[in-house]
Amino acid sequence: MAGRFVYWMNVSLDLFIEREVGEHGDIGGPSWIRLGEPLHREFNARARALSMMVQGRKVYEMMDPFWPNARTDESLPGFLREYGEIWTDKPKALVSRTRTTAEHNTRIIGDDNAIEQLAVLRQETDGEIGIGGANLATQLMQAHLLDELLLFTHPVVLGAGRPLFDALDQPLELDLLEQDSFDQGVTMHRYAVRGAR
Repeated sequence: MAGRFVYWMNVSLDLFIEREVGEHGDIGGPSWIRLGEPLHREFNARARALSMMVQGRKVYEMMDPFWPNARTDESLPGFLREYGEIWTDKPKALVSRTRTTAEHNTRIIGDDNAIEQLAVLRQETDGEIGIGGANLATQLMQAHLLDELLLFTHPVVLGAGRPLFDALDQPLELDLLEQDSFDQGVTMHRYAVRGAR
């Protein structure tokens, strides 16, 4: 039994995940993210199939409390309430130096030896483990523990902002596993990372 770490992210054509710090704080994210119902239903299906989620503090705090509250918010469409149920119920690990508590089926992994703890978690978990957070994904990639990228590319060039990864010491070689397209010009590409152990 061994899991697979999958870094799942919305990106621009030039591989930025945000232009301004904190711009994902509202539902749907910034205006450059074209998140219609068909794409969100894809997110729901893929999130439901995950064994668990591992998130950095910034991603976790962006998701909570919005998604737990969304479950019962009748003003939201059903597919958003559905994602709220999935996110809230899914087993999660929060990697943080500063947080000591978290709710919604979440355990804390301290930052001091987080990568070693995540390596053990990967060995003990069967199936896909969703990774949220560029810093976390970079650390896993540098430790050769990142197995896949799942990128939803939106048709925009941001020109600056937070990149998909922090600086890499070597090129990241990939093999295409799957691709698809959605409304509003959004494309999906899933890649295997060469050299993952």
